[in-house]
Amino acid sequence: MSSRLTGPAAWLLIPITAAAMVFILAPLVVTIAISLSNTAFVAFPPRGFTLQWYQKVVCDPEFLASLAFSAGLAIAATCGAMLLGVPAAFAVARHQFSGRDAAAAALLSPLIFPVLITGVALLQLFAMVGSNNTALNLLIAHVLVTTPYVVRTAAASLMLADVSLEEAARTLGAGRWRILRRITVPQIAPGLAAGSLFAFMVSFDNFPISMWLADAEHNPIPLLIFQKIASRFEPSVAAMSTLMIFFAMAVVLVVERVAGLRRAIAI
Repeated sequence: MSSRLTGPAAWLLIPITAAAMVFILAPLVVTIAISLSNTAFVAFPPRGFTLQWYQKVVCDPEFLASLAFSAGLAIAATCGAMLLGVPAAFAVARHQFSGRDAAAAALLSPLIFPVLITGVALLQLFAMVGSNNTALNLLIAHVLVTTPYVVRTAAASLMLADVSLEEAARTLGAGRWRILRRITVPQIAPGLAAGSLFAFMVSFDNFPISMWLADAEHNPIPLLIFQKIASRFEPSVAAMSTLMIFFAMAVVLVVERVAGLRRAIAI
């Protein structure tokens, strides 16, 4: 039975969808427009047209260092989240054991608690254990808040995977690792790609955790933008934000091209 809307309900969805898109995209459009203004201060609508703010940003060593640190941290956090999240997803999706529901809830609990409170709690924890390695502290915190995204997408993909193919391969003599590599992983690849994408972007754009744990030598780019706004809000800050917007779009397009992200989002 088709669930497609027809008649007046379908026509009503068009303006609602258009209004939602405008609400979501308008701040991005304003940010991009401000970054093109040739004034020394933030102005909207922009006055004139210039790319000098982008030139200033890409030549700024502070921005480049912050961008490199954020990208490296996000990649490391994504790898850590995948290493922890995928086996956990297999455990809760494919195995029956006592406390399975509680384990699944615990794995997803970082999504429930406010990230700001999580950051404060982690700051107190690292202070209690005497951990002064800022980069390591940030990595542990980012892995903690990104792992649930991997668990959720990987577990959903495993629940939708065709188990009969694995059983057929097993009856034909295939080993556990060969089944995993040749049958299971290809089926859940879109879910793994979606989980890694979410983990990377959540880590790259994370502000609340980084605000509590970063220092002067390890300054993620969301913190840098916040500091620039607090000190001198000029169009170069909008240029930084615009570059982050296009970077996020590029990551999504690459993942879609490589792994078929739309199939994973449909989960």
